[in-house]
Amino acid sequence: MKFIFKLIVAIFVACVFYSGYAAGPDLEILRKKVISELLQPEVDNSKIKSLVATISPDGTWPGINYIDVSRTGFQHGEHLANITSLSRAYKKPGSPFKGNRKVKETMYLALNYWLANDFICDNWWWNQIGTPDQFVRFMLVMDNDLTKEQVSRCIPIATRANLNASGARPSGDRIKIAGILAKNALFQRNDSLFDEVIKVIEGEIKVATGPGLQADLSFQHRPDKVISTLSYGTGFADAFAEWAAFVAGTKYSFSEKSLSLLTDYYLDGICQSMVYGKYPDPGAKNRDMTRQGCLQAYGTETPERLLNASSYRKPELENIIRTRKGEGRDELSKARFFWASEYFSIQRPGYFTSVRMFSSRNHNMEMPYNGEGLLNHHYADGSNFISRTGEEYYDISPVFDWQKIPGTTIVQKTGLPPETEIQKEGLTEFVGAVTDGVCGAASFDFRGLLDPVVARKAWFFFDKEYVCLGTGISSSAGLPVVTTINQCLLKGDVLAMNGNKVSSVSKGEHELDNVKWVLHDGVGYLFPEPANLNLSNQAQAGSWFRINRQSDSPKEDISLDVFKLWIEHGNKPVNAGYQYIVIPSADADAMEAAANRKDIEILYNTSDIQAVRHAGLKMTQAVFHRAGKLELSKNVKLTMDSPGLVMVVLDGSAIKSISVADPSRKLGKIHLSVSSRVETSEANFRSLWNDKERMSEITIDLPQGAYAGQSVTVDLK
Repeated sequence: MKFIFKLIVAIFVACVFYSGYAAGPDLEILRKKVISELLQPEVDNSKIKSLVATISPDGTWPGINYIDVSRTGFQHGEHLANITSLSRAYKKPGSPFKGNRKVKETMYLALNYWLANDFICDNWWWNQIGTPDQFVRFMLVMDNDLTKEQVSRCIPIATRANLNASGARPSGDRIKIAGILAKNALFQRNDSLFDEVIKVIEGEIKVATGPGLQADLSFQHRPDKVISTLSYGTGFADAFAEWAAFVAGTKYSFSEKSLSLLTDYYLDGICQSMVYGKYPDPGAKNRDMTRQGCLQAYGTETPERLLNASSYRKPELENIIRTRKGEGRDELSKARFFWASEYFSIQRPGYFTSVRMFSSRNHNMEMPYNGEGLLNHHYADGSNFISRTGEEYYDISPVFDWQKIPGTTIVQKTGLPPETEIQKEGLTEFVGAVTDGVCGAASFDFRGLLDPVVARKAWFFFDKEYVCLGTGISSSAGLPVVTTINQCLLKGDVLAMNGNKVSSVSKGEHELDNVKWVLHDGVGYLFPEPANLNLSNQAQAGSWFRINRQSDSPKEDISLDVFKLWIEHGNKPVNAGYQYIVIPSADADAMEAAANRKDIEILYNTSDIQAVRHAGLKMTQAVFHRAGKLELSKNVKLTMDSPGLVMVVLDGSAIKSISVADPSRKLGKIHLSVSSRVETSEANFRSLWNDKERMSEITIDLPQGAYAGQSVTVDLK
């Protein structure tokens, strides 16, 4: 309540006495910084001329629906954006409209129309964030050019963004609301209010026990625990970085601890959920996947702001900036599992891929709030998007087949259920991944939330390729069940090898038998055992409005050429399976060579064990769905006495490293045995040599609490 009291006092003082009252030197410095940044965008001269010419005497513009204030409507935001554009054109140095009387009169007319109506949207976001944000922007820009009456009516609207607002929950929105309130305090030159709000903003940079920044550096916005790193989580980082840069070098500067945590989150959370740290991964998206342009490349503003505030991890931030400017690319090889959000990403110099899952610890997908994401029912059912350029899925959503999402195993229905059936809580706990930070494996004990279908799905990520396995696929639905290998924009020819013949696949929909490999857009799909596949490389039609009911969603049908490859398991499959290897950065010669190589060996693909050995890397990755044994090499065997994930790297007959994880998040320790003597000085690892059995009996302590599900890697002698 103390914020409400302070705001009431601030509003009273501003409304009665506002004429530009004195503020401390640091506050004036910040005021100038913020106004200068608000004036930076270029003025669109033709747009300004049009706004002046087309405004009605009552202060409205044609083409804007001023009646619809629903959650899917509220075109009033366009009216506010016009006011902001006019204010910038009127005040920006060098603008041909600077000080222009007609521009000022147009802005006044539009502003007074809003003030007379004070539009309230059914969506709280507009009332507490969208509208106040636009208000503080043009208030700061216009400053003393606003009349006292306008100020007295603007401030209460801007002040709906306050820390007692219903939307100011600890997560991405709280920090946005605090940022708007901070600008409001700058407009009023209220030093004490600004000081308190800045402390609140910095205080939000912490690992949360509920929604917010998670211990694994993913971001969750709601108690449903759905990953929101590239939506609310990005807004969270942007808002903090904005103020970190503003207050740097002033008495309000943020601590290095806060700046370091935010930078870690930006580089290891946000950028690791993006293709080369530049393009958003569609696998990490939610309802925003149904917005036009949602996969466009990120800009450099936030990493530049972080650099302005601190030198922490400077080379990595500079590399992200260069990448986004097209001056280079992140050449690092990284793997990261976000155990709090069931999301696994793999970054390589030539490609990026990810796996999106859910468990009984979280929900599968964001609700279709405000009429967006209307067909997202299966979007997290083990989706596995693969990108080499970051543009493979750009604006594919309106024509997307939402029952053939890359990586998923889905019952093919005549139509998807109502949008009210999208979000559901997961049903199985054995979901997770093991990684050493470079390679790793993911496991998804999948049980359909909409259909009676089960499967044990696993992905094994090495360096230049990864292996996808599925087993135990069963359904009683009486409808076809398919596993989709990929669905992306069609680019160029599609080649397929049937038997010993390589041919270009004509446009259309095809059933292909005895396929050894398929190649499209530099990505190859290799089948260790020749497979029967379905392939489509033709136009698909749809509209934005069928997936996004917002009033500005285009309703006309569009058509795009799409590549789609899938495996059919038939009606009512029982214990069906699949296996294929994805080889990015491939051509026909590379695919033929890969088909003849024997460096990747699928050891098991059963309901007990799924395991793959890579001879070149001397690495074996395994999913133990129950206790069992595995041969790592001719001379080295491994026994697990519980379910879990393990990755072992050999050096001859010696074990070089072991990585383990517990997808169930129940175990305090993992016990295993290997037929090799091992030693290490690491505290979380204990090994006892059994001379009689010629086995090392190993115990590895597992992370607990907020870190349960995290991998443990032990380097061995």
